[in-house]
Amino acid sequence: MRQEGTIAAIATPPGHGGVGIIRISGPDSHAILGRLFLPASPRFSGFRPWTLHRGRACDASGAPLDDVLAVAMPGPRTFTGEDVAEIHCHGGPAVLAAVLEAACACGAHLAGRGEFTRRAFLNGRMDLTQAEAVAEMIAAPARGGLRLAQARLQGLLGTRVAELRVRLLDLRAQVCVAVDFPEDEVDCLAPDAFVAECGAVAAGVRGLLAAHERGRCWQEGALVVLAGHVNAGKSSLMNALLGRRRAIVTDMPGTTRDFIEEPVQLAGLPVRLVDTAGLRDTGDIVEREGVRISRDLVAQADLVLLVVDAAAGLGHAERELLRQVRDQHAGAAHSTSSVPPGRSSQSGQSGQSPGEGGRVLVVLNKTDLAEFTEGGDTTEGTAAVQWPSEVEGCPCVAVSALRGQGVDELAAAARAMVLAGFGTAGAPDTTGAGGEPESGDLAPNLRQAQVLRRALDELDALVADVRAGVPYDLCSVRLDGACAVLSEITGETTPAEVLEHIFSSFCIGK
Repeated sequence: MRQEGTIAAIATPPGHGGVGIIRISGPDSHAILGRLFLPASPRFSGFRPWTLHRGRACDASGAPLDDVLAVAMPGPRTFTGEDVAEIHCHGGPAVLAAVLEAACACGAHLAGRGEFTRRAFLNGRMDLTQAEAVAEMIAAPARGGLRLAQARLQGLLGTRVAELRVRLLDLRAQVCVAVDFPEDEVDCLAPDAFVAECGAVAAGVRGLLAAHERGRCWQEGALVVLAGHVNAGKSSLMNALLGRRRAIVTDMPGTTRDFIEEPVQLAGLPVRLVDTAGLRDTGDIVEREGVRISRDLVAQADLVLLVVDAAAGLGHAERELLRQVRDQHAGAAHSTSSVPPGRSSQSGQSGQSPGEGGRVLVVLNKTDLAEFTEGGDTTEGTAAVQWPSEVEGCPCVAVSALRGQGVDELAAAARAMVLAGFGTAGAPDTTGAGGEPESGDLAPNLRQAQVLRRALDELDALVADVRAGVPYDLCSVRLDGACAVLSEITGETTPAEVLEHIFSSFCIGK
């Protein structure tokens, strides 16, 4: 991954804005800025580092382009570790394009995706976990994800991984002593001590993996699927949760034939809310395919909102869906290998059995058609109902999507169930912030978690070898492997193609 020349890019988002920034980085950045910038002050004698200067940006021929503020920042104490210059223009697409074109005419070349951050990484200004956190800060869907990305950007994850790696390196040094001085009277590394130290590092890795599972919903957004019989009110409920009309609502059964996905926040928790086709037997090929897709989405969901017509109750289709979810839940809970994130393993921790439908929240809809009284007493001319707190062992919330009644309670209950499923404790407080990540919480991203699992496999195999009496010089191979794998997280030994993939996902200008 070579870095050559001076690069330039628009560092602010596309579109119209009050201010737009052209960023230039590389050995010729200050010279290029000098050619582009015409100072407003007659007393200007040169750029003072880290100071904004007012003037005009001009093209290569000297024609003025815009009134600007310009700053020169000498390396290595810059974002990229190189000399950096910035031109702050008016934020219109035309003026930004003109200034960028002028910078390229003066010797810069257009930056690629993530090239500024890649240079920062290659120049030692940040490790790979911090570089990834730059993009994650920009893409964070909610405040919780922002806090997790901020902790990584501060280097806390890289520091923790480095601490685990140092412990393995210390263990490696002890192995070398044990191998080089086998006749020493003092046993410099007893097998029990070896296993205990490996176990301690493995416990640290497992803790980071558990944090990844807990933080996944904050970083990616939980998948919440609305399912139920046709005309149960799923589309109306989706519109109520979104606070706007997104799904088409009619009295005709089968109006929703495909799924509709929209992002929404439940008291700060990012959620991908999906409305699906109604469950029913049908001869319509298109509608039948929609029902199949609905069942597939239910299987993937972190939480299923099973919408039921309060007057009709559970029908055959809803009971069949509950059985489907319970079978999947039970199979995951008894699996000894790969446990789906935030599902069976977390439910087991909370004491909930797989048969209790821990991924389903029953939503009794259309409750405006019946009067509810606390004791279930009848009222003259009105059918009175006492809504159950559970249906078929699943928690239950009563709502009227049409009138917006109970929607806030539903959102709070769904949020709490999602967080519980991901193993995140804490019910919402008065601000709705319960269960959110705190400043400094560590949660590796998906790539980092995959690397941590490889390191854990090496450590588990190493412990098995030591207990089996494998000679220390052979055990050191796995010890070296675990160290090398951990170093991929922070970037010391990360393959070039992985780095290319990481930085190609960045936006241009960062």
